[in-house]
Amino acid sequence: MSLNRALTIPALALAALSLSSVADAQLGPPGGTIYANDQQFQTIGTPTTLPDRGQFDTIYALGEGLANVADAAPGAPGYNGGRWEVRMVTFLTIPPTQFTNAEDILDAEAQGQISIGPVVRRFECPLIPVQ
Repeated sequence: MSLNRALTIPALALAALSLSSVADAQLGPPGGTIYANDQQFQTIGTPTTLPDRGQFDTIYALGEGLANVADAAPGAPGYNGGRWEVRMVTFLTIPPTQFTNAEDILDAEAQGQISIGPVVRRFECPLIPVQ
């Protein structure tokens, strides 16, 4: 095998792996911190998309630089096992604010401080409590 070919094969494999990672990241939900019931959770992005049927909990996407907020968490009554629908939050009369529970988000909506958009995505992923 020539030196050029020997160098090209690993380079192509590395490029394919990089593209695969980018594609996987775009398919699934973002990983990172999510708040629920004033508790911090971590999540792992998974490349899933779920059909519009069955039970879902809501994740409120607060925007760049802010952690999302879930309306349910493991161990809470009615938790649907990590089946989520995402709704975007738009700040209207208050600056972007880090909420840590869904009740405060719904109160802010009722006061006209924010608006909550329609479902933009459905997926499944775990919430892992931060110790």
